[in-house]
Amino acid sequence: MTRQILLALFVGGSFLAGLAMAQTPAAATKVLMKTSKGDITIELNASKAPITVKNFLSYVKDKFFDGTTFHRVIANFMIQGGGITAEMHEKTAKPPIKNEAGNGLKNARGTIAMARTGIVDSATCQFFINLKDNLTLDHKDNSPEDFGYCVFGKVVAGMDVVDAIAKVKTMSKKGNDDVPVEPVTILSVEVLGAK
Repeated sequence: MTRQILLALFVGGSFLAGLAMAQTPAAATKVLMKTSKGDITIELNASKAPITVKNFLSYVKDKFFDGTTFHRVIANFMIQGGGITAEMHEKTAKPPIKNEAGNGLKNARGTIAMARTGIVDSATCQFFINLKDNLTLDHKDNSPEDFGYCVFGKVVAGMDVVDAIAKVKTMSKKGNDDVPVEPVTILSVEVLGAK
């Protein structure tokens, strides 16, 4: 009898442990972005922005970002990069993705979001890191004017590097404003813990 009770407790305990494991969320994916100004570690939020994170990681896997720059730097606003070289050559990106700006994440300081044109679903490879709480960029409704910009992660280490990039001198170059005088290069982006 005691043996049966112990067995039932063991089986029940194993079931509950398995259930707890199944309900434990998977560890968030982190990427290390090495730049000419230092390293930035970014935690991606695949639960809130699955399409966007999958898209971003596909560019990471292809080493697409390597050698691109933060080509647009606006103090007290954001730094933008991910698709343009130091010569202001725009790399060929993959097709645009669905805008997940309505996921509840805010364009707060230190978050990373997708850059896009005036068309809601036009984001491809370019992204920006918010230097302050840019609440005007958040999703308000489904109109093109207020759809917002999709946040898909946040800086968890290296915000000092982001702030250093924000302080570089900028100029106009090849029809583009706010371009760093000295290029700030993204040397590489890799998934932390990837084998």
